[in-house]
Amino acid sequence: QVQLVESGGGLVQAGGSLRLSCAASGRTFSSYAMGWFRQAPGNGREFVAAISRSVISTYYADSVKGRFTISRDNTRNTVFLQMNNLKPEDTAVYYCAARLTGYESRWSDEYDYWGQGTQVTVSS
Repeated sequence: QVQLVESGGGLVQAGGSLRLSCAASGRTFSSYAMGWFRQAPGNGREFVAAISRSVISTYYADSVKGRFTISRDNTRNTVFLQMNNLKPEDTAVYYCAARLTGYESRWSDEYDYWGQGTQVTVSS
């Protein structure tokens, strides 16, 4: 069983920044591919970013490329999402997810564990 706990969400003005964190339980965090997804009211869950176990590979949705950065610290069992130049359309609940086998992925059904989510609201 893997538990994921997100933090760092909040209210920010357009153009501002936030850094989300996701702390994972378990002793094999470094063996998980990790992803961030988001869900706005009335919409389905949307891929944001993913990172490989070894930190070598990262993968972004086109809508956030150049503004968001995913990273991880395997010594702290934590994955981060640095969000810069935020826009009102980035408003959503943000979830982190862990994939125990396989590579980093943009498909939510390939992830095995999910956090409870953290709200990000960007005002115009």
